[in-house]
Amino acid sequence: MTLDDLPPLRDTLDGHGLIAKKSFGQHFLFDLNITRKIARLAGVGAGDHVIEVGPGPGGLTRALLETGAQVTAIEKDPRFLPLLEELAQASGGALTVHLDDALTADEAALAAGGPTAVVSNLPYNVGTPLLIKWLTGRFQPISLTLMFQKEVAERIVAAPGSDAYGRLAVIAQATADAKLVMEVSPRAFTPPPKVTSAVVHLVPHAARLDQALLDALQTITAAAFGQRRKMLRSSLKQLGGESLCEKARIDPSRRAETLDVEEFLSLAKAI
Repeated sequence: MTLDDLPPLRDTLDGHGLIAKKSFGQHFLFDLNITRKIARLAGVGAGDHVIEVGPGPGGLTRALLETGAQVTAIEKDPRFLPLLEELAQASGGALTVHLDDALTADEAALAAGGPTAVVSNLPYNVGTPLLIKWLTGRFQPISLTLMFQKEVAERIVAAPGSDAYGRLAVIAQATADAKLVMEVSPRAFTPPPKVTSAVVHLVPHAARLDQALLDALQTITAAAFGQRRKMLRSSLKQLGGESLCEKARIDPSRRAETLDVEEFLSLAKAI
């Protein structure tokens, strides 16, 4: 059996008697036109290595395999292993499946030192912590093409001064070039979520921030946006407040949402 011989995803799910689990934030994407577009936006092709989180029945996985990429799938729900094993056999060995929790998985080990892209329709309930993990941990992907709730996607690419601008935007933009590249209607999913989804493409900066600075940036942004309505002299009081701001040459009467990414990096360097 080859990829072309596989039955439609809906038939495969019905044949195995599987439905989405709400506790895992599962929403299945069956439309191959959409999954193929995501694969194209990711820019992956023959011989590339891709890590996919939460493949479920394998809709996006099929599209990635069609490009000729080598795919490593991390799936937490054991119900999907038989479906994914069938897909692995049809791929001729291009798909490897790991039963694991992506929040604790060692992607650096799975990448084995080679260039690796991440392409995923992420479970809604773990999308943000996974992105932070990939941008600030020891795993260094060459790109990330990820589907989130549209609201979360907009927070990733938000500009200073906007309502969506916050900690997620600062960390994402301090570590990568981020662009919202596609929106996906709830009607494209089974079961349909209550919100629109969106795909964000991120390319990590070539010059990676050192770990101490990344840790300091997370500390600063957590404090500043944890009390975003307060002036920095108050929200950063436990970290030095006014004296810290003066050291970074930033007016302590300003509020977090007015600072750009470089100014947050200045604060992080100051501690």
